[in-house]
Amino acid sequence: MFVLKKIIAQFFSPVPLCLEILVIGLFLLLFTQKQRIGKLIVTVGVMLFAILSYRGIPNMLLRPLERQYLPLGVTATSDTTGNDSIRLPSVKWIVVLSGGHTSDPNIPVTSQISDASLVRLIEGVRLHNEIPGSKLILSGGKVFDAVAESETMERVARAIGVKQEDIILESRSKDTSDQAQLIKPIVGDDEFILVTSAVHMPRAMALFKKLGIHPIPAPTGHSVKESQGSNPFHFFPDAGGFSKIESALHEYLGFVWVKLRGQI
Repeated sequence: MFVLKKIIAQFFSPVPLCLEILVIGLFLLLFTQKQRIGKLIVTVGVMLFAILSYRGIPNMLLRPLERQYLPLGVTATSDTTGNDSIRLPSVKWIVVLSGGHTSDPNIPVTSQISDASLVRLIEGVRLHNEIPGSKLILSGGKVFDAVAESETMERVARAIGVKQEDIILESRSKDTSDQAQLIKPIVGDDEFILVTSAVHMPRAMALFKKLGIHPIPAPTGHSVKESQGSNPFHFFPDAGGFSKIESALHEYLGFVWVKLRGQI
C-alpha cells in the first residue's frame, strides 16, 4: 500500500501531469481525426505548463501551509500581522523528521541526505545547541534505500559536532504516520519540539496530535520567502515553480489520504 500510494501520487505531480495531457493531445492530433479536441488538449497542456512554472500560483498554494506555524527562536517579525515568533521552550526532546536520502558511499555524507533532510537537521541541531540538556531524536527508516534515513542523518549530525550520547534514532518508520506512532513511546507525555519542513508541518502536527502527544512546531525550509528587494528573474518561468507546486500538491493529497484513513 505504501509503494502504491507513492506511485499514484507521481501521476499528479506537475511535470508528469503536463506530459500526460500533452501526450494525449499529440496522440489525437497524429493518429485520429479528432483534430479540434487534440488541439484543445495540447493548448491546455502548454498553458498548464506555463502557469505552473511561474512562482505566483505555487506560492499561493504553499503560503497557507508554510505560514500556519511560526518558527522558533527567530526574533524578527515573521508575519504580516506583526506577531513575534515563538521563543525557545525548555524541553528534553527535539524530534527531526527525515525528508529523503540516498546512501551513496562515493559522495560525502552531507550530499547523501536530501535538501529537505539537511535543512531540517541543521535546524534541529541549532535548537539543540540553544537548549541545554536536550536530546535529538532523528526519525526515518529504510524507505527506498538499504540504509535508514535516520542513520544517514546521524552521521551528518556527528560530523558537525553533535555528541553521540545526545542522539536517539528511530529507524523503522516509512512515513509521517509511522513516525508519530514510533516516537510516542520515546517522548511519552513530555512536550517536545517537532522539526520538519514548513510545508509539511500542518500534516505532521495533525498526525502527532491525533495520538495525544504534545509537539511544539519548529518549521524550517520555507519555500515562500518575502524578498526585501525586487528581483527581475521572478518574472521568468523556471523549474522552481514546478518544485513548489509539487510540494504543495504532495501535502494536500497527503491530507486527503490520512483523512480518508481516519488518521487525523
